[in-house]
Amino acid sequence: MISLEPVAVPGAPLARRNPVAKLAAGLIFSFLLVASLDPVAPAVAIAVELALLPLFGIRYRVLARRALPLLAGAVGILVTLLLFAADRTGRVLWEAGPLLVTSGVLVTALGLVLRMLAVALPGVIVFATTDPTDLADALVQNAKAPARFAIGALAAFRLVPLLGQEWQMLTMARRARGVDAGRNPLARLRLFVATAFALLVGAIRRGTRLAVAMDARGFDAGTPRTVARRQVFGPADWLLIAGAAALAGGALAVSIALGTFRPLIG
Repeated sequence: MISLEPVAVPGAPLARRNPVAKLAAGLIFSFLLVASLDPVAPAVAIAVELALLPLFGIRYRVLARRALPLLAGAVGILVTLLLFAADRTGRVLWEAGPLLVTSGVLVTALGLVLRMLAVALPGVIVFATTDPTDLADALVQNAKAPARFAIGALAAFRLVPLLGQEWQMLTMARRARGVDAGRNPLARLRLFVATAFALLVGAIRRGTRLAVAMDARGFDAGTPRTVARRQVFGPADWLLIAGAAALAGGALAVSIALGTFRPLIG
């Protein structure tokens, strides 16, 4: 079962910060890193993120488990670029028949993979240290987001674990009816598509019922709503945002100083 509850130590200094502040810091940190195509800036950013991880109260093993899909995607991107990249400039590093790996291809692939990890890790850290209810409250109180949007996002976070449970129920129901792909890869693919379609239909139905229930409770009425839990946005939260911008700027500065900076535009 997928869990979206916070896994950080509650007393960690940065885990206690306002959810909107952590979200803004992650977005700013990620946005600045997109400006460069070289591998140096994202490598520095990843080192900074891992060094600050104890301040968020997250163990490295927990982060590795949550970032496992990112790592699998990074390996796929790396292999795809090494095999099919059109630009083969630079020194030849390895050649085996039609496969040709050059220094230019390797630098481009590493830059893309490291940038993807550097941009995605802040999001993983933010949502691993934030309670969904606190995030919804902070979006309404501090970011002035509409209550309909904030509560809808909260409901989405709460309902995501149900997708894993429903997938298991659909799979067991099909097996009980004797529908099994066995070792046939085509049958497995056909069964996967059918199960995914059934899961999508169920998710749409649940979302429709949820939207009707929210409208019935006046979430789209536009009238002021009271809050049960106050979310304070203080100087420490502003400092977190400023620190994220400074660290991202420092990573770009290191890239410029080493002469490896490759702007995304220009």
